Amino acid sequence: MTAKSAFQEAPLPLFDPDEAVPVTLPRGRLPSYVEGHRARLRERFMEGGAAALPDYELLELVLFRAMPRQDVKPLARLLIDHFGDFNRVISAPVQRLLAVSGVGQAVVQELKIVEAAAHRLARAKVMHRPVLSSWDALLDYCRTAMAHRETEQFRVLYLDRKNVLIADEEQARGTVDHVPVYPREVVKRGLELNASALILVHNHPSGDPTPSQQDVTVTGQIQEASQVMGMTLHDHLIIGKSREVSFRSEGYL
Repeated sequence: MTAKSAFQEAPLPLFDPDEAVPVTLPRGRLPSYVEGHRARLRERFMEGGAAALPDYELLELVLFRAMPRQDVKPLARLLIDHFGDFNRVISAPVQRLLAVSGVGQAVVQELKIVEAAAHRLARAKVMHRPVLSSWDALLDYCRTAMAHRETEQFRVLYLDRKNVLIADEEQARGTVDHVPVYPREVVKRGLELNASALILVHNHPSGDPTPSQQDVTVTGQIQEASQVMGMTLHDHLIIGKSREVSFRSEGYL
């Protein structure tokens, strides 16, 4: 068993090189038509929830707080055009957000508050609960936390004897197609937590969750080390942009 390995995938371009087109937003007192638009948008949200709004309008509601005296519709559309959808906007790295014309620290702060709230809500549905009987909630949590990251992240979910999730820990961060993994450290941490089982999770920023040969090899190393120490490796999940791959379901485990 090697002390250090890495999950990796074939490198793919993530974004077009061109930056967002600058847009001039009106300043000063809001015109009455803008105030009316904000009121109507809030009313539609309260009556129909998020499902009643397209992504750019939901983003407008977030931007209202950051830019109370401006028309935020042009910026909301610009952000959606630039990143693709609501999820990708709120999970985009800070520096990429700031590179978009019209985005300042106040906007970034509001977006990151929404992102943090989404992560915390999803996490609350799986922590200290039997994981195998709430698998859909676990997948939702993993998607929320990792699907739109621009670099690879490797996490380990540690379970007790009743398969209750007792710890969710980030073991490593990497580049767009590579993350270093230390099987010995994964197992050592499990012993410290008195864990009986574990689930590996990492993301593929390219969006394609197909396992690489290195993914398969490292998973085998961790499985072997876990078995020696009396722990069960339930699964390894690779999270893509729109789907995930389960090693257990695909027959790798």
